[in-house]
Amino acid sequence: MSIKKKLSVFFTLLVLCILLANNTLHYIRSKNRLIEFNKKEITLVTEEIAYEVENSKNSASYMENRMAQELRTASIAIQDSLPADYHDVSNDQLKRLAKKLMISHITLLAPAGDDIIGVKSSDPKEINMSTKEWGYWYTSFRQLLSQQTITTKKGVTLPHFWSGPIEVASSNPNHIDKWGYYYDGSTNYIIDPYFRDRHVLDFEKRFGPTNVMNRFTENLEGVLELTVFNPKNFGKRNQNVYLNGNKYIKIKDQPIWYGTYTYRNTERDKKSIQEVLKTGKSQSYLAEINHKKVLKTLVPIKEKNTPAYVIGVVYDYGLIEKELQQELIKHLLLSLPFIFIVLIISFIFSTSITRPIKHIMEHVNQIAKGNFGKVLNTRRKDELGGLVANINHLSHFLKTYVDDLKKSQEESEYHAYHDFLTGLPNRRYFKEQLNRRLIESKEKSIRHVAVLFMDIDRFKDINDTLGHSKGDQLIQLIANRIKECLPSANSFLTRQGGDEFVILFSDFTPEEVKGITEKIMAYVQQPCYIDNDEVFVSISSGLSFYPEHSTNLDTLITYADVAMYASKRQGGSKVSIYHDSLNKKQAEKVHIETRLRKAIQKGDIDVYYQPKIEAKRNVITGVEALVRWNDAELGFVSPEAFIPIAEEAGLIQYLWEVVMKKACSQVSEWNKVSDEKMTLAVNFSPRQFQDPVVLVNEIKHFLSLHRFDPAWFEMEITESTLLMNAEETIKALHLLKKYGISISIDDFGTGYSSLSYLKKLPIDCLKIDRSFIQDIQEDYSNSEIAQAIISLSQSLKLEVIAEGVEEEYQKAFLMKNGCDHMQGYLFSKPLAAEDFEEAFLNS
Repeated sequence: MSIKKKLSVFFTLLVLCILLANNTLHYIRSKNRLIEFNKKEITLVTEEIAYEVENSKNSASYMENRMAQELRTASIAIQDSLPADYHDVSNDQLKRLAKKLMISHITLLAPAGDDIIGVKSSDPKEINMSTKEWGYWYTSFRQLLSQQTITTKKGVTLPHFWSGPIEVASSNPNHIDKWGYYYDGSTNYIIDPYFRDRHVLDFEKRFGPTNVMNRFTENLEGVLELTVFNPKNFGKRNQNVYLNGNKYIKIKDQPIWYGTYTYRNTERDKKSIQEVLKTGKSQSYLAEINHKKVLKTLVPIKEKNTPAYVIGVVYDYGLIEKELQQELIKHLLLSLPFIFIVLIISFIFSTSITRPIKHIMEHVNQIAKGNFGKVLNTRRKDELGGLVANINHLSHFLKTYVDDLKKSQEESEYHAYHDFLTGLPNRRYFKEQLNRRLIESKEKSIRHVAVLFMDIDRFKDINDTLGHSKGDQLIQLIANRIKECLPSANSFLTRQGGDEFVILFSDFTPEEVKGITEKIMAYVQQPCYIDNDEVFVSISSGLSFYPEHSTNLDTLITYADVAMYASKRQGGSKVSIYHDSLNKKQAEKVHIETRLRKAIQKGDIDVYYQPKIEAKRNVITGVEALVRWNDAELGFVSPEAFIPIAEEAGLIQYLWEVVMKKACSQVSEWNKVSDEKMTLAVNFSPRQFQDPVVLVNEIKHFLSLHRFDPAWFEMEITESTLLMNAEETIKALHLLKKYGISISIDDFGTGYSSLSYLKKLPIDCLKIDRSFIQDIQEDYSNSEIAQAIISLSQSLKLEVIAEGVEEEYQKAFLMKNGCDHMQGYLFSKPLAAEDFEEAFLNS
């Protein structure tokens, strides 16, 4: 829109706004006036209804007493007309008598065991009806039969007679009844005459508030609906009564006492009802209900000695809006001539000032089209001349900015699809490429598409040991090695993040892909030199194929990942091809973890004890505490199966706490009665050393709690523990050593061995792994590693103990070479505490 038109529109709109503001103020005043009138009208309506409700309650009370008296009179007439034994009475006889006495029905009630039941009745549904669960009704029947005074506060009590309050019939919830019960001891039954429906409800229809409420909704314009709410039960779950196979709601518990509730807004009304009762003030709100805009007002009514209730008035808000619209239209029509005059005057004024800027506008249009850098010449020295100079400057700036933006967008697009560290395509780029290859495989009949998932083994340990900077260099080096092994065509390498790489192959056979994978793995395993450090790494790999394993993009990646973890579980440095059983193994792993969590929570974890023997004296010098789990569903679960799962799931700390609690307590008791004090060895997971300071405090806490002398406690750690947070771990071990605890390296020779660590660490003992002991033959062949570890221990002045001793010749070899401390099945398998006592302490 041109400036000339804008000026015309501006002045026109200014006048229009003034007129609209005036009309709006008039509209608001009219609206407030109408709403105030509506409030007064609603107040009068609710006062009238409240009066009728209270009047109805008083009249209903009087009517109930009158009906009770009539039922007692009818009861005496029934007694005079019937035999004293109900066996001599027929149901047809009761029907005729009820008709004659102008009552609805007659039922005879008689005791039956611990119940009182309907034995005869003009209403078939009352026969054999149980009353045992009727609460105060049943209590009243018992009192009648015992010729006692009725203590029930509800209903009406007369000599030999009690009349229950008007209520829904439990034998038939479709009816409203008023009952009488008469018994003077002359019969073997209670006489139960009652009025039903027409007799009971006629009074309500004639004198209750319903007629007044109907008169208002029919004759008062705008009033759509009137409702008397029961605030106690409205909006809540129905308080159903279940008796004699029927379900019904008691009259006092019905959410609506009078009127209708067709304009439903239950949740809003429920909150408003509670609020008005709390504050004692009415509330109104606008809402569209039943396709109609209504004003709903809720008014609290509180009378003395009666329950409070709320009256709801639904008013047709459309009537108010209609009257307001008529007022507004009338004022707007009066404003139109003024607007027309202003429009003409403003158009003449705007034309006189817009001509000089026409050329500037054309130049700006060129800039808007992207034609930057052009210069508009002018000799003007006024505001328009300054405007031209600024526009020329803007044109030059925009040209420079757009050129820089294009360059930045190109860089951003590259980084969005590539890994910052290696420059390889990233996860996002890989998914797009995989999707494209799958489409091409369908269109061009490519036989195979393969996804290879690769993960560096023990990268976290290496990263923690060397530092993150060298870890990044190692990632770059391995990425380059993988690229060098890939074919130039039909392969696509990406870094997924961390130490994970994914390669996409198309149109290679599974055998070819596996061959390329093995070539990559062999090349990666060659020594890596980072600064002055020599590092050896391996990778675990998993393969999935399209279409053999899946035709879904995400599923193929997941399957390759699952296969890679299968390689990890086999010790790493392997390639596995996905198969369905891998998912089954994963499910089994999750199931074991779930059962293990429950076992820890329930305390179903056991501790077994394997003795440590000093062979020269043939005495027990200590025990190693070993965790055992016998599950009710899984049976005995091997520690080799559940401990790795516990470490991965973060449960290893809880298992350790169970072992410490039970073992410290048990061995402490044994040492109290034993002449030869036993040491207690407990295994520690590398994961527990993630926060060494906390671990030290926990060990001290357990030993102090069970009054266990630190001198008799031995910590067993694996060599991999030394790779985690090395400096902090060494500090923690020194603190424990100072505290008096012995430290052993478990499974020595099977992990990361470093003589420099052995010199730095406050180690007391090396444990020779069972695999080296079991290699020893009767002629002492294959004993070189065991002998070397013994010699190393002696040279470092460390104790040495052999695990897994099962044969006498293995024992002889160890004693001959200076290793006197042993444990294994030759001496004893791990035993439960009771079995250990019987085998070694009670003999």
